[in-house]
Amino acid sequence: MGRQLNMTRIIKLKAILNSLLEKFHHLDISRRQLIIGSAIALLFGLFVYVVLTSGPLSPTKVTTVKISSQSLTPTLFGVGTVEARRSYLMGPVIAGRVLKVHVDVGHSVKEGQLLAEMDSIDLNERIVAVQAQAHDAKARMVLASETARRYVELGKKNFISPIVVEGKIQELDSAKAVVQKTNADLAGLKQQELNLKLKAPIDGMITSRDAEPGSTVIAGQAVLKMIDPTSLWIKTRFDQGKSTGLALGLNAIIILRSNPHHSISGKVVRVEMLSDSVAEERIAQIEMTNTPKSISIGEMAEVTLQLAPSESTLSLPNVSIKQKGSATGVWLLQNGKPHFAPVQIGQIGLNGHIAILSGLKSGDEVILYSDTEIKEGVRIKVVDSLVKKLP
Repeated sequence: MGRQLNMTRIIKLKAILNSLLEKFHHLDISRRQLIIGSAIALLFGLFVYVVLTSGPLSPTKVTTVKISSQSLTPTLFGVGTVEARRSYLMGPVIAGRVLKVHVDVGHSVKEGQLLAEMDSIDLNERIVAVQAQAHDAKARMVLASETARRYVELGKKNFISPIVVEGKIQELDSAKAVVQKTNADLAGLKQQELNLKLKAPIDGMITSRDAEPGSTVIAGQAVLKMIDPTSLWIKTRFDQGKSTGLALGLNAIIILRSNPHHSISGKVVRVEMLSDSVAEERIAQIEMTNTPKSISIGEMAEVTLQLAPSESTLSLPNVSIKQKGSATGVWLLQNGKPHFAPVQIGQIGLNGHIAILSGLKSGDEVILYSDTEIKEGVRIKVVDSLVKKLP
């Protein structure tokens, strides 16, 4: 814009100069010298004017604002991911081979529904063998019980010695113990048989299928993963340096990455005691009031928490805060010149103002916007707006 204005002025100057030259040829020498000197002075003055008003030496146009005290409604901003509060890993309790998988990722399942089956390998044969042992042990116990009963009766009649009677009673106790052991072994094998069938513990949704039929898995390894879709929340991280006021029950405004033009209300339901010491962040869990049907696990979200209104404090629009090297500050007007003043900032309010804790006093005039980069002590011109008004 400035360059076009300069070119227009130069063209006009050339036209004026050409007109003067035409008249110049009809004048005598003394008058020519006078006109030449006047023309040179005029051109030089116009050149200086153009340079100082619209050239590289022109002042920087700025808008300013005066710092004042007001009550802010501070906010906390964080970024999080959608997670499930309740998730389940479905796998065998012993090593084995996957026989069948009945569901796939994205399927909704009901509590008790059969999801997958493990190959029993030799479990059926072991159950048959233990059943036979249990039957034999029970028969031996019945025989030992009858024998012990007869020996007790004979012992009462003093036909046999007490030590023999005690021996038969001990044999009965041993037979009973064998029966108990084999029954326990059989119950354990039948429980393993039940564990070969992986069933849904709740109504939920399958999120991962980690093993296919024929795959061998170890004890505890997941064949399927599922979640409770009604337990979704957002694991959110907040800057430790700005997390003052983070607490349970705070209202939240949530913007999901999949729908940036629609906000969701929520609430802080957990503040983690363990922070991230590397990233210097605090972690909180945000529950959504109305969970969208199209939401996905792992989706990014922006979370803004509304804190209680603060007492009246000095504040400035957030756009006036600048960085100069490692220092945070503002461009302060002193005697009509910009001077970088370091400040200590506090929380940001809903209206876009930020609390100024130190470095400024009430009434100080601060540069808000500028048409070029501000430098220490440059010439400036304060205007109402940097946007050119239409006629």
